[in-house]
Amino acid sequence: MSRVGQWVQRAWYQGHPLLRVLAPLERLYRHVIGRRRQRFLDGGTPVYRAPVPLIVVGNITVGGTGKTPLILWLIEHLRARGLRVGVISRGYGAKPPSLPWRVRPGQSASEVGDEPLLIVERTGVALMIDPERARAAQALLQAEPIDILLSDDGLQHYRLARDLELVLVDAARGLGNGRCLPAGPLREPVERLQSVDAVLFNGQSKDSAQGYGFSLRPLALVRLCDEQALPLSHLPDGQTVHAVAGIGNPGRFFTTLEGLNWRPVPHPFADHARYAPEDLRFVPELPLVMTEKDAVKCRSFASSGWFYLRVQAEPSAAFVAWLDQQLNRLLPNR
Repeated sequence: MSRVGQWVQRAWYQGHPLLRVLAPLERLYRHVIGRRRQRFLDGGTPVYRAPVPLIVVGNITVGGTGKTPLILWLIEHLRARGLRVGVISRGYGAKPPSLPWRVRPGQSASEVGDEPLLIVERTGVALMIDPERARAAQALLQAEPIDILLSDDGLQHYRLARDLELVLVDAARGLGNGRCLPAGPLREPVERLQSVDAVLFNGQSKDSAQGYGFSLRPLALVRLCDEQALPLSHLPDGQTVHAVAGIGNPGRFFTTLEGLNWRPVPHPFADHARYAPEDLRFVPELPLVMTEKDAVKCRSFASSGWFYLRVQAEPSAAFVAWLDQQLNRLLPNR
């Protein structure tokens, strides 16, 4: 992550008087997004409604909140109910030969995007990328028999009708200074949360009046060079490791490693960073632990001492019960 990016993140979440000069731009941004949403609510925006239920998993803040782990959990939960699941994604940073594009295991992250590739390689789910998510949904429905669609992000993509909106919030950072871009981290005003179907707080163990609890549980260390899953005890307590995170909130990953009783030397990179071997040659030589999202871009040049941390989403029991009620409503015969 660049120094400018780090400064902006700190300013949004810790405050800085210079943000005041961005107030006119914030007002303009609020006006533009407010008009766009109102056109959608008034029926002035052309909307594609899929013939199957569609769940959007998104956020109202810039940066990572745990959407991909929740998508992975949802895929498995829906499959356990006997549903055929499809996923659509913008494919941030992807450069496929054409659009829409079906993501397959073994494709290049630079071609299809790191998060879509991660999701497909973990689950084998049918996944289509396209910045025009409605087009992705139509293409996927034509290609595969699908019972329910998940949209990876896309909360603000109002040309796509949705049946449920699930929003993730980082419990530790919250909504920062509560201001919209560029003066704060919000994509939409705080009031938007009042209209979504469910809010999950990543890192909050208990439910609250504001939303459901949601956590990420570390499962294993996976060695990049051969995909061998190893127990967390493979690295002893007190082990110093190089910690690599090219995600929206690298600090959360470093805190997770500290909670596993390792001593991370943090190496934050920009979200969706692309790596070359020389980017990860650190001194002294130590075990290197990265996120799974980073790992899909580094396997081709990984050494034997490189690992990624596999995590599992664990939403609260109350959220699971609520979700099952919604699914019974949306798919009464399933």
